[in-house]
Amino acid sequence: MALPEIHLIGGTRPEAVKLAPVAAALRQAGLLDAVLVGSGQHPAMVGQALAAFGMTADVTLSVPRTTGSQAELLTALVQQLDALFAQRPPAAVVVQGDTTTSLAGALAAFWRRIPVVHLEAGLRSGDLDSPFPEEANRRLVAQIAALHLAPTPLAATNLHDEGTPAADVLVTGNTVVDATLTVAGHRRPFENPDVAAARADADGRRLVLVTAHRRESWGAPLERILAAVRTLVARYPDIDVVFPSHPNPAVRAQVDAGLAGTGRVTVTDPLSYPDLARLLSEAYLVLTDSGGIQEEAPSFGVPALVLRDVTERVESLHAGCARLVGADEDLIVKEAAALLDDRGRRDAMTAGGNPYGDGLAGHRTAQAVAALLGLTTRPAPMPQRAGIPTQRRGVSRPVSAHTTNEGAFA
Repeated sequence: MALPEIHLIGGTRPEAVKLAPVAAALRQAGLLDAVLVGSGQHPAMVGQALAAFGMTADVTLSVPRTTGSQAELLTALVQQLDALFAQRPPAAVVVQGDTTTSLAGALAAFWRRIPVVHLEAGLRSGDLDSPFPEEANRRLVAQIAALHLAPTPLAATNLHDEGTPAADVLVTGNTVVDATLTVAGHRRPFENPDVAAARADADGRRLVLVTAHRRESWGAPLERILAAVRTLVARYPDIDVVFPSHPNPAVRAQVDAGLAGTGRVTVTDPLSYPDLARLLSEAYLVLTDSGGIQEEAPSFGVPALVLRDVTERVESLHAGCARLVGADEDLIVKEAAALLDDRGRRDAMTAGGNPYGDGLAGHRTAQAVAALLGLTTRPAPMPQRAGIPTQRRGVSRPVSAHTTNEGAFA
């Protein structure tokens, strides 16, 4: 007798990375048939990410794009997913995070009365403009999800405060911790030749990893970030910078122009997940606007300076392993210099470990989905770490007057 299908919908690399441990745990448990669905939003990057776990998408949808608008993407995704659900109805659909794929998957499933499981539920920045449009996406998914799998107690509290029944919420930890520990532990050779050459030639220099991919970072904010990188490289001859750029051609052109002629800086295309995980494990410091990297870095004892004015991942701020610096050139340089000048201060930031997970989130998620369908008992929540708040406290920088949002391919 065939097992009930669970469709895990992913359209971006972070989604694929965070869904892979769930697929592995579902298959190990043997109660449900995990079907990995590539939505077609970023098919090449999804395939690349899943390959790091020895997986491939079971279904890959084709989403033609002409204008690059969110409306075009959402419409096409909903149509494709609705057709899939009609052809092979799943017992439940798992969506992850806050992308357009997540929203489309939740809507298409809800309209067919298929239970929606929201992985990484409850994150809130409190500002619909930042991150845009992700903050709205996750709030919308929360309205129709049947099961909310919160990565932390604070995320669960956000859901409770919005009126979500406690019985529908479970704190699982974040599956990205499972993923990054697994992949980095393999210590595979670097796939990207530029990164491989840069690391081979490092000669003991410290690695600073920089990523800036969110729309609100593009344009003038990115110029200030690039200026800060130039200042740090000039001031510290013992650091190397690796900067994986966003694939958007305009963003890549801006990064190339802003760092042209700057020594000890390697600008690359988006990296494979194994390359990124290994770089993160070897970094002294990371400057990032990525939510996923904020969650992964503490597992390797790497502090993060967050290139955003607000963040929904406030647990790392309270735990001390991350600080908000926005796109403020002077503040980026000041905070980075403090950590580059003082190894003890740098190490102290992450001494408390990772507030986002213990490496068992995938197993909790698989059991919770099976419990939703009446196939097993509900798992216990992730144990709460002492000192990590369950209530939101002040964590955001004032929003810069320079902040801008620009439409482009998602």
